[in-house]
Amino acid sequence: MSPTSPQSISPRTVALLCWIAVVLDGFDLVVLGALIPTLTGGDTPWMTPAEATFVSTISLVGMTLGALSIGIATDWLGRRKAMVWAVFAFSALTLACAFATNYIQLGLFRFLAGFGLGGCLPTAIAMVTEFSRGKAGKASTSVMTGYHVGAVATALLGLVLLPWLGWRAMFLAGAIPGFVLAPLMLKYLPESPSFLLAKGRKAEAEAIAAQYGLTLTAPAAAEHTSISALFRHPFLRNSLAIWVTSFMGLLLVYALNTWLPKLMVAAGYGLTGGLWLLLLLNAGAICGLLVAGRVGDRIGLKPAALLWFLCGAVLLAALSVRMPAPLLYPMVFLTGCFVFSAQVLVYAFTAANHPPGIRATALGMSAGVGRLGAITGPLLGGTLVSMGIGHPWGFYVFAVVGLLGAVALATTRVFHQGA
Repeated sequence: MSPTSPQSISPRTVALLCWIAVVLDGFDLVVLGALIPTLTGGDTPWMTPAEATFVSTISLVGMTLGALSIGIATDWLGRRKAMVWAVFAFSALTLACAFATNYIQLGLFRFLAGFGLGGCLPTAIAMVTEFSRGKAGKASTSVMTGYHVGAVATALLGLVLLPWLGWRAMFLAGAIPGFVLAPLMLKYLPESPSFLLAKGRKAEAEAIAAQYGLTLTAPAAAEHTSISALFRHPFLRNSLAIWVTSFMGLLLVYALNTWLPKLMVAAGYGLTGGLWLLLLLNAGAICGLLVAGRVGDRIGLKPAALLWFLCGAVLLAALSVRMPAPLLYPMVFLTGCFVFSAQVLVYAFTAANHPPGIRATALGMSAGVGRLGAITGPLLGGTLVSMGIGHPWGFYVFAVVGLLGAVALATTRVFHQGA
């Protein structure tokens, strides 16, 4: 059977395969954070906090480079091949982490795993967008719920595995499912018809489109198949605006996930309250993702993303005010709904607003530049906390970041209907 025409399945199964890949991606992205207390604690810690900071930072650097490079490779090699290799790569290197003997080895394996982790998300979004039958917003945000499911799975597995089998078992648990998923994707995941059409492989594209009930459109910019297209008219303005917005969006996601408990402790809510608020924030994220895509498909992805960033900014500013628990809990839940799904709407807008020839490249660049925000966010939050102004000024700063994301996105142009 042709590698571009695997056994015919429904577009929903394509989305499911990509969703599972994002679940594994989410697990591997947060597993190190879940293990740091164990690795740095006890009478004889496996590594120091400074060494843990090095490992976590180098992991994000690898993810940044992975998002930039694999997104480009995807538009040249194909969505299917890039997706399978991304899953296999981060699974193999996560397995290697289980056998690391020192923090340098662990940092090296996490850095290399980052190439697969960083490339998985933009490739998955590109795939589900093209098999979504015109529902790009719903498809993109639905597949991103996998990230938060993976994060929850990490916490649950940590409760079960760490006391009995130790920290190495966590890396094994994150790696093994990928070795099952990669062959399934190789068998069942089709190549993108839009990619094939952009490459001039019209017969293959038409065959797959017919199998999956898709409507093919002629590539309007087939000649733009390199990263340089993003730096030229008509995409340059959008590229810059999307990169700024992604930087701001991921800065907020990573800063809040890292520092929200500490900020809430500083506000007098207590450590237990801070942890519950972190849980509520991520629960809100899942609900927000399910709603955001549907709103985006109804009113347009750009207006929806603008609304989400603006609402997120208002809610972040409101959290600077100390309030009773019955009001605080729903406020934090709503903050997660808007802040954590705003960036996913940017990905959906990026996917829907670029032609197939550079779609994954545009997504990869958006995710890659956004990873710089992911590195900046925890550093910014830590600086504010160390200065003793995390609360309330931290929330004011984060509100301004959300507002800047909205302003940048407002300067983009819409090239395709629905975006």
